[in-house]
Amino acid sequence: MFLSAGCSLLPTLHREPLGKYAFIDYWPENASEGRLRLAVKDNIDMKGVVTTAGSEYLAKHAPPAKRDAPCLAIARQRGVAIVGKTNLSEFACTPSGINEYFGTPRSPLSRFHDVIPGGSSCGSAVSVAADLADVSFGTDSAGSIRVPAACCGVVGLKTTHGDISLKGIFPVEIEHLDTVGPIGKDIEHTVLGMDLLESGFSGRYAAAKAAKPAAKLIRVGRLRIAGTDSAIDRSIDRALAKAGFTVVPLDDNFAAAWEQATKDGNAVAAAGVWLSDKKYSSLPGIALRTKSAILAGQLVYPKGYAEALSRQKHWQRALGEVFKKVDMIALPTLKSTPPILPPDLKVGLTELRMLGLQNTVAVNFAGNPALAVPVPLHHGGVRKTSLQLIGPSKNEAELLNAGRFVEEAVQKKKPKS
Repeated sequence: MFLSAGCSLLPTLHREPLGKYAFIDYWPENASEGRLRLAVKDNIDMKGVVTTAGSEYLAKHAPPAKRDAPCLAIARQRGVAIVGKTNLSEFACTPSGINEYFGTPRSPLSRFHDVIPGGSSCGSAVSVAADLADVSFGTDSAGSIRVPAACCGVVGLKTTHGDISLKGIFPVEIEHLDTVGPIGKDIEHTVLGMDLLESGFSGRYAAAKAAKPAAKLIRVGRLRIAGTDSAIDRSIDRALAKAGFTVVPLDDNFAAAWEQATKDGNAVAAAGVWLSDKKYSSLPGIALRTKSAILAGQLVYPKGYAEALSRQKHWQRALGEVFKKVDMIALPTLKSTPPILPPDLKVGLTELRMLGLQNTVAVNFAGNPALAVPVPLHHGGVRKTSLQLIGPSKNEAELLNAGRFVEEAVQKKKPKS
């Protein structure tokens, strides 16, 4: 039984190759040539290439970009091999990674079923997981880097809001949520990706490693989220223990504040989709799931948008108080394993389910950085889940240092100096 995007619902020996549909435009580079291979999400402008934002309409009607987005400047200066523009949920506005027009790339996580790759940066995560790129750039407005990283078993970093230019990027909600960040197959490659986005980042990372050379020096606040699969919670706890962090439980009051921030962040993201994409809602070639997301934002905007934003400062202060007690916060990136691809890709139920599974948008609502790191899971044929680490503003280097300890512990590697 096969679907239009080349994915099967039942166990099969005839699955599509990993990496198929990861790219909208692909320019292969031989890995043996030694240049770093960078994949770029196709909502980021590249001179001379149409920015499709995952949309049939834009693919057919938009002109090529006149210039690169500024976030590509360092990669251009260093002669990095840009190997393609990666697939995404149309307009980056849905969390499943399903794309009816360009096809839906397959996650490598499940042994038996084709599961969703996560969105919206699905192609950016799959291109790295399939070894078609060493690093990719994605965007994250409500979890769109961390969710596909979790669904595909790779590392994803959401950066501090406002630190990296968003000029030349197709928006979701620029003023409060949108960010650009790297996805890598491991911490080392994610650091390389971050060094392509922020000049001097490798030095910041070296300083973070020197400041906290052992995991026991890092205080981690453990946040527990209602509705999380118990097997995933156990995997997160094992990873934190193996890494050797000083773990501090966070109380129910903070958990309640997190839940409210999640609701508020979802409201701002939904309204942002309406504000950014309403001009496309009645045009031909726009997917039904995208039109549904635009309509949902239209319903939220009149009251929910301003009301949610009125609570943003309160949430930022609540996080700030927690960071006086701990260095970072830990929780699962997703409450469960990624869902199986549905039989009818036009149905929006998968998007609603994903919104309920992802523990990400509260971070966007605050503006803080967050890192998704794969950790082992033995559950229903899925081999990995994802630990999310959240830090204070501008603490990307510190998060990656902590992620290094997790990666070394769960992979039983000897720590690198």
